[in-house]
Amino acid sequence: MADAEQAPAVTGGPRLLLRVEGAALLAVATVAFARTGASWWLYAILFLAPDLSFLAYLAGARPGAVAYNAMHTMIGPIALAGAGIVAAQPIALAIALIWAAHIGFDRLLGYGLKYAAGFGFTHLGRMGRDRSTEGP
Repeated sequence: MADAEQAPAVTGGPRLLLRVEGAALLAVATVAFARTGASWWLYAILFLAPDLSFLAYLAGARPGAVAYNAMHTMIGPIALAGAGIVAAQPIALAIALIWAAHIGFDRLLGYGLKYAAGFGFTHLGRMGRDRSTEGP
C-alpha cells in the first residue's frame, strides 16, 4: 500500500474546526439526552458501545475500517432518532443521542473515519507517533 502514507487528511484550520464541531456535537447531544429523562446509567453503559466495532479489525484492516466507519458516522444516529420520533419511542431517541455524543467525543479527540490502510489512517490525519501526514 504505497498510498497509505499519503492518505488524504484534513489539516490546519479546517481540522481544528472539525474538532470544535465534535465538541459541539458532544455537548448538544448530551444536553438533549438530559432532556429525555432517560437514565444516566444508560448513558454511561452505552457511551463507549460504538467502539465495539474495533473488534472487526481482528478480521483485517478493510473490514475493521468498514465496521468502525459504520458506527462512527451520523447516519445511524440520525436514522435511529428519526425512527424513535416517528414511532414515539423515547428510548430510541435517547440511544441515538448517546451514539451522537460518542461520535462528537471521538472527533473532539481527533479520531476520524478510517481508511482501509490501517486504524491509524483517518480523515483527520495520521494517528500515532509518526504524524507526518497530519500537516500544520
